[in-house]
Amino acid sequence: MSEARAHTVRLELVDEPGELLRALRPIAENGGNLLSIYHERGNRTPRGHIPVAVDLECSPERFEGIVSSLRDAGVNVIQAGAERYSEEVSVILVGSLIETDLSDTLRRFEERADLSVRDLSLSAPENDRSSARLRLAATAGGAEDALARVRELATEKGLLVIEPQIDAVEGTV
Repeated sequence: MSEARAHTVRLELVDEPGELLRALRPIAENGGNLLSIYHERGNRTPRGHIPVAVDLECSPERFEGIVSSLRDAGVNVIQAGAERYSEEVSVILVGSLIETDLSDTLRRFEERADLSVRDLSLSAPENDRSSARLRLAATAGGAEDALARVRELATEKGLLVIEPQIDAVEGTV
């Protein structure tokens, strides 16, 4: 059996109690090690379901079994493939995030093949500027390009970007 590697499965779940557990069970039963789950409850697919991205680790052989088991369990697998991201960067956006369509901002990050939103934490107090912490994943060497994309969208939408400092000695973000 080959060595374990990271994979991502994008699912479409019905908004009912137990659906996420039903989707995770075949992963566990087939030897998948969960790395992260991005459950986009605030967003809906065109069919009105909830998009969920599951990052897991297993061998390629086990991954095929996991995808088959998910489909056998009636879980709608939208996309399944090897994880292509190897760098992460976190930024904070401040401003009128809701009014400038946060869903559009996230979609525009996700439509790039070299960039993915891993995590989002939003604070939107009434009558105040909102803020969001975004954890972005980029392909190898793509952290600077990801930051450039964040800056570009922030400028377009009138948002403030708080960026991480890049350690030139370590080369980490």
